[in-house]
Amino acid sequence: MAFTHTLRRRLARATGLALTLAAVPQVAQAAPLDPVAARAAIDAQLAKIYPSLDALYKDLHQHPEVGFQETRTAALLAARMRALGFTVTEHVGQTGIVAVYRNGDGPVVLVRTELDALPLEEKTGLPYASHAQQTIDGKLTPTDHACGHDSHMAWWVGTAQTLLALKDKWHGTLVFIGQPAEEKAGGAKAMLADGLFTRFPKPDYAFAAHVGPDVAGHVTVKQGAVSSASDSVIVTFHGQGAHGSMPDKSIDPIVMGAHFVDDVQTVISRQKDPQKFGVITVGAFNAGFVPNIIPDTAVLKLTLRSYDPDVRKLLLDGVGITARAVASMARAPEPGVDHTEATASVVNDPALAGQLAGILKTALGENQVALVPAMMPGGTASEDYSEYVNAGVSKSVFFGVGGSDPAMLARLKAEGKPVPVNHSPFFAPQPEPTIRAGVETLTLAVLGVAGN
Repeated sequence: MAFTHTLRRRLARATGLALTLAAVPQVAQAAPLDPVAARAAIDAQLAKIYPSLDALYKDLHQHPEVGFQETRTAALLAARMRALGFTVTEHVGQTGIVAVYRNGDGPVVLVRTELDALPLEEKTGLPYASHAQQTIDGKLTPTDHACGHDSHMAWWVGTAQTLLALKDKWHGTLVFIGQPAEEKAGGAKAMLADGLFTRFPKPDYAFAAHVGPDVAGHVTVKQGAVSSASDSVIVTFHGQGAHGSMPDKSIDPIVMGAHFVDDVQTVISRQKDPQKFGVITVGAFNAGFVPNIIPDTAVLKLTLRSYDPDVRKLLLDGVGITARAVASMARAPEPGVDHTEATASVVNDPALAGQLAGILKTALGENQVALVPAMMPGGTASEDYSEYVNAGVSKSVFFGVGGSDPAMLARLKAEGKPVPVNHSPFFAPQPEPTIRAGVETLTLAVLGVAGN
């Protein structure tokens, strides 16, 4: 998900904004953390382990697996974590893994990575590019880590390894989870339904990070809403089939669908507050097979995006009301309106985000870290990490980490060409600065809440 690039762009557009860390609410720590010394210790560890993280990253990149099929990926990470000394449980939420490490009394801290890739053919031309395929819906399909979850897994393992090397500097319990099927927006729910917060220690804090097309190594910390809520809806119009030469003998579901596609946008343009974010997109319209037959049904698939819970309800209600009104106007049976997938907006704890941004700025440098205030909108992509927060982890921060080669960004800007973003077949984060920044960010976050 391309959160970081969007948030930085919006921050740059804000004029007259002078946000100082002194103005940000702070979370009390048990003891002061020296961010500069902590980063030096982290980087000393990274100097030893980075070659193994790079090899892991390229292995994962060449062997991508889609949601709930991540068997090789999960087994590989489980073996790594066991070797470090974690107690590992596999097959949580089908293909998820949970790794627990206890280091005395202290908070329980969850760190999450995603395991899954996308059904997409890679076109980067990298020497370690994916040529893998998996059977998806009965069809052999190319797969690619075009969202960057391979970077996430590498920095997740690196963070675990670094925290264990520095375990005299923190106390508490680590719960590292490898989540399946983020792209399906079902993996987090599957892990929670399988007892993530009952079979294992329930976290006091939770952290995750996502790579994006910003400059490699840059970190974005957003207060408040980070991502949009996502709702998938299938609308089925039921008509009456007839020959194309006798439309009066039909109830045409294609005409109903066409009316719906147009009319449902008035929910956005005439019912939603124009100052609040909301999107209704019809991504699929399937009806009929031949030109001279009016079909019985038309099936439309929609995605809805929003931040505000009231706007989210408005969009969902508006889709149903519009679909039923269109069917009624055509004297057709009531349509099917099925809410198939849903995930809420990811919302960072503002005070904790401000505290950790201060630590990161001191450790990594003012120019390497952007703190985006809650008053500014988040990204428009979606993330099911929100399920953990909504299940009771109030103290949570989801970070953005840049992955793009700065020279490439400059060249594309000069040429007036778009930057490859997450889910593009050309998306190719720079491994070393990206993984290093992820390890530094997540390790400093854990030390910030569990440090001595």
